[in-house]
Amino acid sequence: MYANNIPSQNTSETGSNVVENVNYRMPRESAVRTLAGPAHWALFKYITGMSGMSLTDQQKTLIVESVKLKKLRKRQYFLQEGDFCKHIGFIIKGSTRMFSINERGQESIVAFGLENNWITDQASFNQNECSVYHIEMMEDTELLMLNRSQIELLMGAVPAFAQMFSEYQKQQLIYNQKRINAALSMTAEERYYDLLKSEPQYSRRFSQNMLACYLGVKPETISRIRKNNL
Repeated sequence: MYANNIPSQNTSETGSNVVENVNYRMPRESAVRTLAGPAHWALFKYITGMSGMSLTDQQKTLIVESVKLKKLRKRQYFLQEGDFCKHIGFIIKGSTRMFSINERGQESIVAFGLENNWITDQASFNQNECSVYHIEMMEDTELLMLNRSQIELLMGAVPAFAQMFSEYQKQQLIYNQKRINAALSMTAEERYYDLLKSEPQYSRRFSQNMLACYLGVKPETISRIRKNNL
């Protein structure tokens, strides 16, 4: 779960989430029937589910025309340290990890990504600065990618898209707050079982070593915790 500081939205005095003064051309309704593939329909389902709002055929077509489908193989990178992050990605299929490497060569995983997660380096993406992170594919992965101008276009033209981003941001802020609290107040064993409870799919999709890296403990600690609870 990566995207917790989604690009801010310009709102009117009435509280609208729609970005103002965005120029766009609304496409023909029939175009979505021929342009949209399975990945796009997965995104449509996610947007309507998160926003509680419907999408017209014109809005769907605009989304299809704005996003780019990208397929990356296992161990390929969406982003590497030192690069500028110019896109956000919505995972259709596959898994990712976002991590940094310190001067001693030690890795710290800050986030995992699975289907229906957004991935990016928010600091690099929003502030146009070099990233200090790598985002690596842990499985063969399919993504829908957008750059900043495409996001701004969809935020202004598609109310359901803007609402979806707002709801996702709220969820990620809550998740990150809980993770910080766990790191500060829980034991290693409590953090491990809390992770299995809140994100049960992680234990099936990521190795024990990666889970340990994400929790900030040694792999032997995870082994000991498992052994003690057999």
